Amino acid sequence: MAYRRLLLPLTGTAAGEAALSTALIAARIWQAHVHCLHVRVDARDVAPLAGEGLSGAMIEEMMAATERESGDRAGRVRALFERFTSAAGDVTLADNPDTAAKSQGPTLSFSSVAGREEEVVAQQSRLYDMAVVPHPEAGEDVSSSDALHAVLFDSGRPVLIAPREVPQDIGTRICIAWNGTAESAAAVAAALPWLHKAGAIRILTAPEYQRRGPAAEGIEAYLRWHGIAVEIVTFKPQTREVGAGLLGAVRDFDADLLVMGAYSHSRLRQLILGGVTRHVLENADIPVLMCR
Repeated sequence: MAYRRLLLPLTGTAAGEAALSTALIAARIWQAHVHCLHVRVDARDVAPLAGEGLSGAMIEEMMAATERESGDRAGRVRALFERFTSAAGDVTLADNPDTAAKSQGPTLSFSSVAGREEEVVAQQSRLYDMAVVPHPEAGEDVSSSDALHAVLFDSGRPVLIAPREVPQDIGTRICIAWNGTAESAAAVAAALPWLHKAGAIRILTAPEYQRRGPAAEGIEAYLRWHGIAVEIVTFKPQTREVGAGLLGAVRDFDADLLVMGAYSHSRLRQLILGGVTRHVLENADIPVLMCR
């Protein structure tokens, strides 16, 4: 079992560059291919403004300005990709599986397309084993991470959220956040390749985190059937914050990957009231593998 094809929605931000480095670490582990996809703003999306009282000439000018800005941004992102691949040294550019199969290491490719980022990324992610997405920028509300939520809710694939700082390694020590939900079960299934390679695995559980479904002992038994040994640890919320308690337990284990389900409560409820998923998305400092 392995991940062979990873999708990275590439942006020109610092978080985007950290995600690119994180994706390459994963690609080196799995001898995988990373496709970097930049989604340009489609100038035609400006056209609906015709109903807002703007003249045709004004709309055409806005479309032209959007096209220029989008093209400039795409050029900067492409330049970032080229600088990165030149500095990496051990990667091969490949745009098809036959070329990639001849490589002795990870392979990369790049494309830039016009469209709505969340739609394009979610749809294209369905053709990959996993999507790697940037961590929300510092100070950014996690609810504004459209690409991240699109992959989680509409791709049917796991998503690896890269940390803001590039990790040293991924998947040598793994924590599983278990609460008995279908989402957490999907995350464990998606993480099986990582779990088979890990040196140590800990299942984290808490009464405040558990939902209706199997207890941690059930998933421990499931993993034993796969030949994977784990230990179960009950963590305590910190000042009533379950997410903070979970991340504290992850740090105590010195984990370099957290596996968990996303939004076992509704996304709207978590975005308004807060929740474990939101807290982890905003505060995790290691890669997080999520499924919805």
